Amino acid sequence: MPWLFFHSERPGGTLHDRVEGRLFVMLTPLRSKPILACGLLLGLALPVTPTSLTAQIGRAEYVARRDSLAGRLGDGVVLAFGGTTPITDYGPFYQLPAFRYLTGYLNANAVLVLVIEHGRGRGTLFVDKTNPRRTLYYGSEPDSVTVANELGLASRPLDELQKVVDSLATAGRTFHELRDFAAADFADRDTLTRGGQFVKRLKARHPGLAVKDAHPVVNQLRARKSDAELALLRKAVEITDEGHRELMRRIEPGMHEYDLQAIIEYTFRRGGAERPSYGSIVGSGPKSLQLHYMTDRRRMEPGEVVVVDAGAEYQGYAADVTRTLPVSGTFSPAQRAVYQIVRDAQAAAERNSVAGRTRQEALDSSIAVRAAGLAALGIVESAEATFDPPWPTNCDQSPWNCRQVMLFAIHGITHGIGLEVHDPMQAYEDGVFKVGDAFTIEPGLYISPALLDILPDTPRNRAFANRVRAAVTRYQNTGIRIEDSYLISERGLERLSLVPRDVEEIEALTQRRPIP
Repeated sequence: MPWLFFHSERPGGTLHDRVEGRLFVMLTPLRSKPILACGLLLGLALPVTPTSLTAQIGRAEYVARRDSLAGRLGDGVVLAFGGTTPITDYGPFYQLPAFRYLTGYLNANAVLVLVIEHGRGRGTLFVDKTNPRRTLYYGSEPDSVTVANELGLASRPLDELQKVVDSLATAGRTFHELRDFAAADFADRDTLTRGGQFVKRLKARHPGLAVKDAHPVVNQLRARKSDAELALLRKAVEITDEGHRELMRRIEPGMHEYDLQAIIEYTFRRGGAERPSYGSIVGSGPKSLQLHYMTDRRRMEPGEVVVVDAGAEYQGYAADVTRTLPVSGTFSPAQRAVYQIVRDAQAAAERNSVAGRTRQEALDSSIAVRAAGLAALGIVESAEATFDPPWPTNCDQSPWNCRQVMLFAIHGITHGIGLEVHDPMQAYEDGVFKVGDAFTIEPGLYISPALLDILPDTPRNRAFANRVRAAVTRYQNTGIRIEDSYLISERGLERLSLVPRDVEEIEALTQRRPIP
């Protein structure tokens, strides 16, 4: 799923590795020859089968997470709010990521109070108990014994929360609030939450109460994925892979975008996913140019490409994979040319996405490949050519943002994955990739004459548009995005998603031929 600059059949078979030479060979039943990958580039890709992965986050890990949070905060009270009961259309309940990370509690309307003294915490979960009649509709919440045994937390009725919190506030402790926004991407817009209103009233009752945001510290903990988390991510990606493969096998002209959405989301659910990890993007023809297009209603015409950006969520963990497919089963020469530029840009970013390298190095290498490729096609004047962007930017601080390539490559290429599809990662802290980071690499190019029409009317832009318009028109309505999920382990960069992504592989599967 694109990350904007301006906010800044299943793998199987056998696996062999030769550590001394850093060479890993994977054999799968879908390929007629082995894949060779440098260990420092694509590391070890572990095959996962449904029966081999039953991992869940256990009590000990939840306790350790709260202990780590207490150790970082030192003293005070953490007031963490879970999600509330859905109030529209009787929809299913999904716990908020940060609250789930600390508690593992999957029922609605709960609040965690973690009292910390000298780096040691004592946690109580305040829970909403359903009345007997309502249980006939929605079931009952776990009792206090179950909460204690499975999550390591004491529990009390939710209606006691205010009295307990007021007593702690009177004692003069600092509060650390874990807000209950629905998604970190929209935190600033999600203001009228239950937790936000509770804290507002708490501060009114206790003037001068110190309240700090706990999310930055919790995000630091969430950034490095544990072994149990990585197991769940692998499973989510495995399910996602199968959905994309099934879609490739069945795509044909005349289908609608919603047909592909139905195929892939059905396969996710059939594979054990709770839901898609974000709104599925299926954009064909001109809609392949819209980064977060989610209407998915258009009829797909012969000769077009379709961008399918869709991932499965498994036990709360989100995969994120994108493939761009030829609707007719074969890319046109123009589509193939743009596709190969994006694929080469992804490979360049992979080489730079290893422990000790920076996100900027990965991004720069990817942009350099795309700039050179577009220059060869005449879509930009040269790899270094500049323009006057139609959006606010500082060309001195970010020179790349004022290169012509950025008109056609608007979004970033890397974001963390985990309990959210845009999850914290360690590389956000200082820009350096580290062991335990889980993330995507997703370069894209989007070619349309309409982009030239939104440019500010400046002499430089007029000259740019006049020189490239014919080439841009030749490649118009070609939106290409290739996205995979990765992690960094002690052995290097591991590509988790193994869906076919090279031109020959994709065309073989969409034409129902053996993959070369």
